[in-house]
Amino acid sequence: MKRFYKEASVEPEEDGFAVRLDGRAVMTPLRRPLRVPTAALAGEIADEWNAQGETIEPRSMPLTGLANAAIDRVAPDPAAFAASLSRYAESDLLCYRAEGPRPLVERQARLWDPLLVWASRRFGAEFEVACGVMHHPQPEAGVARVAEAVAARDAFRLAALSPLVTVSGSVLIALALADGEIGLEDAWSAATLDEAWQAEQWGHDPLAAAAHDARRRDFDSAYRFLTLL
Repeated sequence: MKRFYKEASVEPEEDGFAVRLDGRAVMTPLRRPLRVPTAALAGEIADEWNAQGETIEPRSMPLTGLANAAIDRVAPDPAAFAASLSRYAESDLLCYRAEGPRPLVERQARLWDPLLVWASRRFGAEFEVACGVMHHPQPEAGVARVAEAVAARDAFRLAALSPLVTVSGSVLIALALADGEIGLEDAWSAATLDEAWQAEQWGHDPLAAAAHDARRRDFDSAYRFLTLL
């Protein structure tokens, strides 16, 4: 799409902050006004629109995309959206360990065990660790409390949480990051531990590296979105 406006701006409204293009409301793909909860988030979304050249590139506007998702996809049924994220607790990345080699087993324990200790304290249940990839049931009480923690978030926070969960394969990593238990780099290291190990052993594949970088951009953008709420 060709750029059709001169300037994006932010206008406060009763129920949030609207992003406008030359004074006209920006609309989501489903034709709802692009209105967000904070001035900080609205300002950075406006910056994305102002940074566009002659052609609008949606992939260069991740915060706009997440806001659209919150409004169009999450807000109509936040409970169902939250439930889809909560299901990751039933087979969380942190609970599935390698049988070997020993350095990998030790690295998983070093990075993942502290997160499981936090999760057991936060959710009042011990998440069980298994070797291999076969499904291992988790305590119902722990899964239920994770679901409650996810469902307590509003549509915008759920939209931000979604890439953190799906990119990492772990709702526990995502919640630890969202709750401030760990920082962004620690969360990314935990999420990509196995991938980093494989690259160390076999070298970097260009296609895999490009996919890795794309996931990192999505992960970083989701965390940035979260911090602006």
